[in-house]
Amino acid sequence: MIIGVPKEIKTDEYRVALTPAGAGELVKEGHRVYVETAAGEGSGFSDADYEVLGATILKEATAIFDVAEMILKVKEPIAQEYALFKPNQTLFTYLHLAADTAQTHFLLEKGIRAFAYETLEIGRRLPLLEPMSEVAGKMAALMGAVHLGRYHGGSGILAGGVVGTHRAKVMVLGGGVAGKAAAEVAAGLGADVTIMDINTERLHYLNDVMDANVATLYSSQENINALLPQCDIVVGTVLVPGAKAPKLITRAMLKKMKKGSVLVDVSIDQGGCFESSHATTHTAPTFIEEGIVHYCVANMPGAYPHTSTYALTNATLPYVKALARYGAAEVCSKLPVMATALNTYDGKLYNAAVAEALGMQSSDFALSF
Repeated sequence: MIIGVPKEIKTDEYRVALTPAGAGELVKEGHRVYVETAAGEGSGFSDADYEVLGATILKEATAIFDVAEMILKVKEPIAQEYALFKPNQTLFTYLHLAADTAQTHFLLEKGIRAFAYETLEIGRRLPLLEPMSEVAGKMAALMGAVHLGRYHGGSGILAGGVVGTHRAKVMVLGGGVAGKAAAEVAAGLGADVTIMDINTERLHYLNDVMDANVATLYSSQENINALLPQCDIVVGTVLVPGAKAPKLITRAMLKKMKKGSVLVDVSIDQGGCFESSHATTHTAPTFIEEGIVHYCVANMPGAYPHTSTYALTNATLPYVKALARYGAAEVCSKLPVMATALNTYDGKLYNAAVAEALGMQSSDFALSF
């Protein structure tokens, strides 16, 4: 197969979808790999690093899209990339379609065979989302602590406090990979942390493995309302695979919070779990509403691309190899888990959660393939 890796052009995005080593493995399996000039620079890879392992460097994104049968990306296509795609081309990337009607319509109208990292599911795990969830979770605690600084509009509380002072109170909504990572880092900073989830089995596990300054609490509206006025940082990590994130904190609830508190919305790619959230960038990461600092960067792991690229591609490469080996038409029969990653194919939508979120109809995979 002919595989193309364009440079990411989303604002402040420095990750790349394939490492030089990954390109080399694909080349060894008989595939041709084309990488756009400087695509790997943000992650610390030169063009020469790719070339020495058999990849071909092309100067323009248009050349990548023209030659490739499959496009590998990190982030979803943005509007200026739409015209570059060819009908029925295969795409493997993060899509987050539940919060993106325009992209969904583009993929359907162009007949793109789109597989999403974030919906590939094995049991109750999302193995291609987990690495970036861990990065984003750890970042969430750090960014929350930084933006408590008065010069960022925060209340001026140091997360861990010092002798004779109060430490910050942190509420983490969601006890999955991102939530656990956020709680670990917040606890490591010395904050007083409460992690909330509706899965009592998960709460038992977290209670066993977390530090002594991390409490667990069942996630109910009553418990959120009771704890919210005390919190200095709230980290939202709630995820429903493929679907829009539930709005756990409404605009009205912001009035209950202390001025200068910080909301960090890790769920913003799926629409956000705070009603007042809207996507921001690393260049302008925050905004203030009702005196509350909102950090809602939609590509958080892009801030640490070297770590993030390795973590992501360690997870994705086996599935990239399968897609390259069998092609979009056969990969789901050869590797059934890929059916969970399939979102659009030749003008049809195959993810039920995305369809429900967007008020559209999904097709039955079993009847189509």
